[in-house]
Amino acid sequence: MLGNWLKTSILMAGIVVLFGTVGAALGGAGGMMIALLLAAAMNVYAYWFSDKAVLKMYNAREVDASSAPQFYNMVKELAQNAQLPMPKVYIIDEDQPNAFATGRDPEHAAVAATTGIMRILSERELRGVMAHELAHVKHRDTLISTISATIAGAISSIAQFGMLFAGGHDRERSVHPAVAILIMILAPIAAMLIQMAISRAREFEADRGGAEISGDPTALAAALKKIHDYAHQIPLETAEQHPETAQMMIINPLSGEGIKGLFSTHPQTQERIARLMAMA
Repeated sequence: MLGNWLKTSILMAGIVVLFGTVGAALGGAGGMMIALLLAAAMNVYAYWFSDKAVLKMYNAREVDASSAPQFYNMVKELAQNAQLPMPKVYIIDEDQPNAFATGRDPEHAAVAATTGIMRILSERELRGVMAHELAHVKHRDTLISTISATIAGAISSIAQFGMLFAGGHDRERSVHPAVAILIMILAPIAAMLIQMAISRAREFEADRGGAEISGDPTALAAALKKIHDYAHQIPLETAEQHPETAQMMIINPLSGEGIKGLFSTHPQTQERIARLMAMA
């Protein structure tokens, strides 16, 4: 658990440094102070509220044993296998097959699955997927992913303000338009690189942990193949509009077209499948 808290601390520090660097480049010492204060506020917000923000972004609806008994009881059984508190359970009305977990710790966790994934997977395969998501909860990866998704989006937004500082009347402190444009491009990419530095190893570990929780690595392997084959044929509009959230999903939901493809933070599906089959 110490390792995951260290990763979270590194992520937060990297975000603060990035905010400060952008602020200093655009507005000098005053801009850096404003950016650092904004970074601190965003970190606090991300820790306490980013899970709710992501669930709202995807229009996720909470379900229980009455409204979705089969799915809810599956998650309940897996949570007991993993010795975890029962998370909140959500369904997202989207055709693309995908799933994610969120929440700052196991006591405040939530798992979500799309209607598409529930439709194309067998019960056994879906069980493997939800075990993968609960492994993220058990490893406390959800704090890392929700913070990085929230803050990466904020960095993209703050970079847009670069043009406001370009070519101002104060010649000593104004930013050349070319520099501002460069910052607007590079800041979101830097945020994406911070996400990628942590995301790949995290997915492999969740695959391994999910296979142990479900006791069925071949089911998760089969699910990953199906999801991979379907996901890139069916768009997930929310993810396309907010590519910083893509790394939360079990399979990269983006179409891969244009600059959005840079946010592909997942390992190769074939390698994930091979590792799971080796476990079996």
